[in-house]
Amino acid sequence: MSDTSFDLIIVGGGPGGYVAAIRAAQLGLNTALVEREHLGGICLNWGCIPTKALLRTAEVANLIRHAGDFGLSVSGFGIDLPKIVERSRKVAAQLSGGVKHLLKKNKVTVFDGQGKLNGSGKLLVEKDGAKVADLTAKHIILATGARARALPGLEPDGKLVWTYKEAMVPKEMPKSLLVVGSGAIGIEFASFYRSLGVEVTVVEVVDRILPVEDAEISAFAHKSFEKQGMKIITGAAVKGLKKSANNVTATIESGGKSQDITVDRVILAVGIVGNVENIGLEGTKVKVEKTHVVIDEYCRTGEPGVYAIGDLAGPPWLAHKASHEGVICVEKIAGVKDVHPLNVTNIPGCTYCTPQIASVGLSEAAAKAKGYDVKVGRFPFIGNGKAIALGEPEGLVKTVFDAKTGELLGAHMVGAEVTELIQGYTIAKTMETTEAELIHTVFPHPTLSEMMHESVLAAYGRAIHY
Repeated sequence: MSDTSFDLIIVGGGPGGYVAAIRAAQLGLNTALVEREHLGGICLNWGCIPTKALLRTAEVANLIRHAGDFGLSVSGFGIDLPKIVERSRKVAAQLSGGVKHLLKKNKVTVFDGQGKLNGSGKLLVEKDGAKVADLTAKHIILATGARARALPGLEPDGKLVWTYKEAMVPKEMPKSLLVVGSGAIGIEFASFYRSLGVEVTVVEVVDRILPVEDAEISAFAHKSFEKQGMKIITGAAVKGLKKSANNVTATIESGGKSQDITVDRVILAVGIVGNVENIGLEGTKVKVEKTHVVIDEYCRTGEPGVYAIGDLAGPPWLAHKASHEGVICVEKIAGVKDVHPLNVTNIPGCTYCTPQIASVGLSEAAAKAKGYDVKVGRFPFIGNGKAIALGEPEGLVKTVFDAKTGELLGAHMVGAEVTELIQGYTIAKTMETTEAELIHTVFPHPTLSEMMHESVLAAYGRAIHY
C-alpha cells in the first residue's frame, strides 16, 4: 500500500498544485501529485511564461524601431515567426522540466493521468480510459485550473477563431486581427501582434478597456494603444462571426449601431471557466458556483478532506494567487501555527503589454465606494530622470491612501517595467505601512522606483520633482 496510500494527494500540477506539493513534502507529508498533461500547468506551458517570451520579442522589436533615437543604425530588420514561436516553446519546455526536477528532489510521487474523486479519501487515476491507480489519502486538494470561455456563436475553431493556445503558436502572421475582450490576456496578445505590425482591433463589452484596473490607468493605456495604431471599440459586443476560406467578418454592435469588420483572425479572450467536470464532484458536498468551486478562507470545500485552490476556486485568476493558496492550504492541513488566510487586496496584478500595467489593492473609485476619505498621489514618468534616459517617458504612478489613518489602500502604475516595481507597494501593503514610513524610506537615484516615492509625496502635497 506504500505506493498508493498518501497523506495528501493533489490533482493538478499547475502553479497551485506543484507548489502545494513541494510545500507539503517540506512539511513531512507523504505527497502524490496527479497531472494529466504538462507539469507546470497552463501558466507555465501555455500562459504566463511563454507569453512573456513572445512579449519580450515585441519589446525588442519596438526598441529596434527606435534605434535611431539612441544613436544606433540598424539594417536588415525582419520578423522570423517560426523562430519567435520556437523560442517561446523552448522557454516553456525548460521550465516544465525544472518543475519535474523539483518534484523529484522533494520526493513527491507523480502520477500521469486524470484524477477523479472516487469516494471518501479515494482518488481514481485514469489515462486514455485505462486505470492507472487507485489512491487513498486523508486530504485531497483539487487544483485542476480553468480553460478559456467560449461564447455562443463565437466558438473557437483553432484556425480562424483562436484561443490563447493558437495565438501563441501561429503558423503565419495575420495581417489583421480582432481581439474580443480587453482584460490582461486580450490586451497582451493585442500588444504583441500590434508590435509586430498586425492591424489590431480590440472590442470590449464594458465602457473601458482593462476594466479591473483603476479608471485613470485604463484611460492612459487606451490613449497609448491608440497612439500605437491599435483600434479600440468599447461598450460593444460581437454579435456574430461569418467565416470564409481565410478570413472572418465580425458583426459588432455599439451604441445601438452595427458595423461589420473583416479580419484574418479572431482571438477570444472573454474570461475563463473552471475545470469542474470529470473530477468526481457528483455525490459530494463540494459546492460549485459559476463553474468555480466554493471554498472557505483555508481552501476547504463542503466535503470533509477535500480542498480547492487556484483558478478552480475563482478569482483573481493569477498564478501567484494559486501558489499562495496552495501553501496556505497545505500549512493548515499540516498544523502549522499562525497560518493566515489570503488577503486578496494584497495580491498584485500585472499586464505585460506595452506600456506595462501593474496594480495592487483598491482603485480610487473602489476605495471611495467603500466609504474611505482618500488622498491620491500621482507622478508621471516624464518627471523621472531614469525614465527619460531609458527613452520611456510615458507612464504614471498613482497611489491611494486613507486620509484618516495614512493606510496605503492601493497603487496603480502604467509604464516601462512597472510589473517589476509593483512588489514594493505589495510589500508595503503586506506590512501595513502608512504614508509616514513610505515618505521616510530612501529610494535610490537614479531609478524608476523614485516615482513610487514621489507619488506618495504627491498624495500629501510634498512632491519634489513635479
